[in-house]
Amino acid sequence: METRVALIGIIVEKTDSIENLNRLLHEYGSYIIGRMGIPYKMREISIISVAIDAPQDVINALTGKIGRLDGISAKTVYSNVGKK
Repeated sequence: METRVALIGIIVEKTDSIENLNRLLHEYGSYIIGRMGIPYKMREISIISVAIDAPQDVINALTGKIGRLDGISAKTVYSNVGKK
């Protein structure tokens, strides 16, 4: 199955949803290359980037589930690099 490399950008505005976000990221952990989180205390938000290598439908499903969490938004940027 062909996979794609993508970056999911996540903005967390409500800390109450972080536990659910971490649960989702753990569930998809086998696809995740790495992640970086930056707390932005001045604005009371967190900015998270997740690098992922997975089939496009898996990436879309994860992004959609993240985006449905209260106070969290997510967008995905795809690479044109396919799996070798």
